Parts: sequence; structure tokens; C-alpha cells
Amino acid sequence: MSDLPADRVTSSGVFNTVQTDFAGPFFVKASKLRNAKLLKAYLCVFVCSASKAVHLEVVGDLSTEGVLAALTRFTSRRGLPSTIRSDCGTNYEHLILAGFFESAVKSAKSLLSRIIGEQRLTYEELSTVFARIEAVLNSRPLCPLSHDSNEFEVLTPAHLLIGKSLLAVPEYDWDETPMSRLSRFQVVQAISQHFWRKWNNLYLHQLQMRNKWFSDANPPKVGDLVLIKEDNLPSLKWRRGRIEEMLPGKDDVVRVVILKTQSGKITRPVVKICRLPIDT
Repeated sequence: MSDLPADRVTSSGVFNTVQTDFAGPFFVKASKLRNAKLLKAYLCVFVCSASKAVHLEVVGDLSTEGVLAALTRFTSRRGLPSTIRSDCGTNYEHLILAGFFESAVKSAKSLLSRIIGEQRLTYEELSTVFARIEAVLNSRPLCPLSHDSNEFEVLTPAHLLIGKSLLAVPEYDWDETPMSRLSRFQVVQAISQHFWRKWNNLYLHQLQMRNKWFSDANPPKVGDLVLIKEDNLPSLKWRRGRIEEMLPGKDDVVRVVILKTQSGKITRPVVKICRLPIDT
């Protein structure tokens, strides 16, 4: 395997080297009126090559002016990058550039299109959904902050952006409520919650697939900080624990582990835990 590109491993500021991509179109309503005119909107994605931080912008169209306006908003809030890579409309057919855009972000793009589906949001509502999804992507754990057995904090892209992990405002879970009964703002919350549940499971599944691929060369061991797969966790909540004991079966294959968490010790099958991506 060849070495990683220099901008992936060279120490630099967040968003010093970025890659851009687009998703959509999404249909937005010109107003909140029932028969309001529908307009097209697109999602512009900026990804930092070193920190994996994500910045999302709504773009009214794919014209030069629209893209430059999105770039201006990005640089005004995140600073001017030294390098910007774009697909120039080829959808990153080049192998090197395609691999640069990590699978977690690619899966989020396709999942977002399916979740919004036929929902007709206003421009403001769509911007709110994208901001919440940006927070979800920037909350994903990358590696442990400490190897102390009593520490469970993980490094996330948010730590490099704001110096701490992101927290979501507590809100009601709208999963069991039909969309037709929700207010406009509740629809925005429901879409964001649905995205969190789907993408959280998809992201953890990707980590498990990676662990399985490298299991013989780098198996989990006592002391590793892992993510615990659990249903119905609130947005931006990643449950974590450290492997305290491994329980092999009669065939010496470990299928169950004892984890130390902030709330005490628990026992989980190995299929319910995921190692952090940089630990794999």
C-alpha cells in the first residue's frame, strides 16, 4: 500500500485542505403556503482532508455564482483554505480523489436524499436540517483522547473546530408520530432524528466491517476503547466503554466481552461493539 497524501498527515489548521462535492437536487418551497412554488436546491459539502471535519452549505443552483456564493460563506466562517479540490463535474471518477472522500460522508449524502424524499421544506427549514446533520457528522468518534482506563472521552472533528464535543438540545422523539400530525418545525426535528438513527447504525456497521477485515492482524484487546451499539440513543450520543475482560468460548474464540463504562460494568457480545476508526 502506498503512502497517504502529504495533506492527510501534515499538521495544519482545520479546513486548510478541503474537498468539495454536491448532493441533490432537493425541492424547496418558496414559502410556507400550501401551494407555494417549488424551487431546486443543492447541498455543497466541504470536507477537511486532515481532520475529517465537515461543513455543509445550501446552494440555490449549480451556476458559477451560486457555487462562489457557497464558497464565500464557507471561507467567511472557516477561513481560507490553502488547497481546494473539486470534481469539476466528473463525480470523482479518478481513483485517488474518490478514495479521499471518506465513506462516512458518502453514505450520509445518499441517506439524506432518501430521508428527505418527498418532503417539501422551505429554504430556512432545509438549512436547519443541513446544520443538524453537519453536527451529527462532526460528532463521530475518531480515536481515544487518552489511554487511561478511567477515561472514556474520544476525539471528534468537533474538538478540532470548537475545542469540545457537540451536545444536542433535548427534544421529544417524533419517531412514532405520523408526519402529517407534526408542525413545520417538528418535521425538521423528525427528519434530523431519522437521519441520526439510520446514519448512526450505518456508520457503526462500516466500523464493524473494517474490524472484521483486519481482525486477524489487529484484534481487539483488553483496554481498547470501543463504541457500543444501542438502539434509540439521542442525537449526538455515542455510548463508549473499555474492554476489561474477554470471555473466550470452548473453541478459544472470543464472542463476549466485559466492558467498563461510566455507569458501571456491562457484558456485551462482540457483534455489539465497534473499535474506533483510527484504532482499526
